[in-house]
Amino acid sequence: MNILVTGANGQLGNEMRIISKNTDYNFVFTDVTTVEGVETTILDITDIEAVRSIVKEKGIDCIINCAAYTNVDKAESDVDFCRILNAVAPKNLATIMKEVNGLLVHVSTDYVFGGDPYNVPCKEDQKGTPTGVYGQTKLEGEQNIIATGCKHLIIRTAWLYSEFGKNFVKTMLNLTSTKPELKVVFDQAGTPTYAYDLAVAIKTMVDDYAKEISEENYSKTGIYHFSNEGVCSWFDFTKVIAEMAGNTGCDIQPCHSNEFPSPVKRPAYSVLDKTKIKETFGLRIPYWTESLKTCINNLKNN
Repeated sequence: MNILVTGANGQLGNEMRIISKNTDYNFVFTDVTTVEGVETTILDITDIEAVRSIVKEKGIDCIINCAAYTNVDKAESDVDFCRILNAVAPKNLATIMKEVNGLLVHVSTDYVFGGDPYNVPCKEDQKGTPTGVYGQTKLEGEQNIIATGCKHLIIRTAWLYSEFGKNFVKTMLNLTSTKPELKVVFDQAGTPTYAYDLAVAIKTMVDDYAKEISEENYSKTGIYHFSNEGVCSWFDFTKVIAEMAGNTGCDIQPCHSNEFPSPVKRPAYSVLDKTKIKETFGLRIPYWTESLKTCINNLKNN
């Protein structure tokens, strides 16, 4: 099977590179920029003809879309570009996959929720109530994919971190090792997700699809939720990061979200119910502290 990965130089894209080494699939890793020493094919997914061309040239059977506009605050003032990347580009990918009867694996977000108050984990069929441009455009992207009628796996995830790029874990490792004190919000609850674990889940799903690749339809097409197991606040997350790293000199205190003014209201509770993905694909998902420990150890060793 020939698989094209978009956003290949981002957090999840880099984890897909690692995962790809243990498969028999042919991967084409694409992004809008190159990184020295890493093989990357330049592809602008907002250009549908460019997508059509590379899919035809490489005989692509499956696209894994790891590309997105993810700057939640900046999205509020950069609406047009955010929508092009998060809503229009996924439609382009879905349209081309429909043309070749291929599969689109698309990564979405817990930010499609948040407008309504609730305190139980969100299920896949729960109505989207995004509170900002980022969440709204990601929800539009999902809807655009479904509307094309292509075979698809839409995976909503949350609080993504890894050894690659900029993320909360790396930021807090730095801050808790250099600051005498730190305030972190405790009134937003969710679940951290190690990008490597998400990549493993995607491979499992793609392996399953390979059994039905010749079928006109894919029986497991739909929306799924994936994060690590468990629940915490950003404050709890930070406390565990500092403890695992041995950064004991920083006094970490809980605070309210309104102490950090932001152009967008973030979900107060966006824990994802993962029953469907576990039962459908037989996944065992690690508890969030297990995966965090792995990531921090990798960062220390490298």
